[in-house]
Amino acid sequence: MNDKIWLSSPHMGGQEQKFVQEAFDTNWVAPLGPNVNGFEKDLENYLEEDIHVAALSAGTAAIHLGLILLDVKHGDEVICQSMTFSASANPILYQGATPVFVDSETETWNMCPIALEEAIEDRIANGKKPKAIVAVHLYGTPYKSDEIMAVAKKYAIPVLEDAAEGLGSTYKGIKCGTLGDLAILSFNGNKIITTSGGGALVTHDLKLKQKAIFYSTQARDDAPHYQHSHIGYNYRMSNIVAGIGRGQMLVLDDRVAARRKNYDFYVKELGDLPGFQFVSEPEGFFSNRWLSTVLIDEEKAGINTTQLREALEKENIETRPLWKPMHLQPIFENTPYYGGTVAEELFNTGLCLPSGSNLTQEDLERVVNAIKRNVNG
Repeated sequence: MNDKIWLSSPHMGGQEQKFVQEAFDTNWVAPLGPNVNGFEKDLENYLEEDIHVAALSAGTAAIHLGLILLDVKHGDEVICQSMTFSASANPILYQGATPVFVDSETETWNMCPIALEEAIEDRIANGKKPKAIVAVHLYGTPYKSDEIMAVAKKYAIPVLEDAAEGLGSTYKGIKCGTLGDLAILSFNGNKIITTSGGGALVTHDLKLKQKAIFYSTQARDDAPHYQHSHIGYNYRMSNIVAGIGRGQMLVLDDRVAARRKNYDFYVKELGDLPGFQFVSEPEGFFSNRWLSTVLIDEEKAGINTTQLREALEKENIETRPLWKPMHLQPIFENTPYYGGTVAEELFNTGLCLPSGSNLTQEDLERVVNAIKRNVNG
C-alpha cells in the first residue's frame, strides 16, 4: 500500500533542535525562560502592530484567559461563531457562561454580521446583553472584520478574535491576530507552525499581557510565601516547546506559501469538476489556506463527501469533514442559535483535503488523481 498522506502533519524546519538544546544546556526546563520570552518577541515582531503576546500551553487556554480578561462570569452570555472547532466554545462553559451561536455567511464561511446583530438585539430584548463575541478565521480565511467590529462597537461588546487557524493570514493588509480587542493563536501539531501543543494570547495592552501571565502561573500574589487572592491556572508555555516555536517562526512564511500552493493546485486540477466549489478569497483578504476545503454537490458530482472520504481512506489518503457546527453538537443542543442553515449546509457538503506544507508534488497528484477516479467513476 502507498504511504499515508495525512491531512496536516507537523513540519519541522531544521532549526528547532538548536533552541531546544539550549534549553537543556542551560537547564531552562520550566514554564518560563529565554525561549518563552524569545518566542513572544518573535510573534510580536511578526504581527507588526503595537501588540503584546503571552505564550500559553494551548489555544484553548488562551481563549479561556481571554474570556476572564473580558470579565465573562457565571450567568453571562457570549456570542460565538457556530462553524468552528469546539475549543472556540468550550471555555465559555468553563466560566459558567452560556454560548449563543451565530450562523456563517456564504462568502468566507465565517460569522455572518447580519445574524450577529440579530442575535445581539434579541438577547438585549430578552434582558441579557452579551458580554463578548468570539469570531473565528475559519481554515485561515479572515472573517469580515470591518462588519463584525462595526456591529460590536455599535453595542459596545468586545471581540475575542480566534486566530487559531489564521496565523499568516491578513485582512486588508493587517495581520490576523491583531484585529480584535483580544486575540488568540494556536500552535497545535496540525497548525501552520507548531510547538507540539501550545497557544498564545495577543493584546494591545501590556497590562493585560501581564495579567494573563499572572493568571496562567497560578495567580500567585507578590509575597514570600504562596498566597493567592485569585483563582489561577497552569497555562504558561514551557521553555522547551517555546524553543520549537522559535525554530518554526523562521519558516512561517514558507509554510504559508506552501499551503497556498497546495490550494492553488487543487483549484487548478479540481475546480472544473462538476459539483466542486472552493471558498473564495474576497478582495483585501489573504488566507494562509491552513486547510484546503471544497464543497461537493452530490447531484452534479455523482458522489457525496462521505463516499469520497471513505474512498480516499481506502487509498491511504486522510481527509476530514468540515467542522460540525456547534449548535448541532449534543453538548450544546439547548443553547440559543441565530441565523439560517449556511453552517449546516457547509458541514453536509464540505471536505478538508490534505493540506500539509510538507506534501510533495507526487502526494498532491496522487490525491487529485484519486479524486478524479472516484468522481468520474
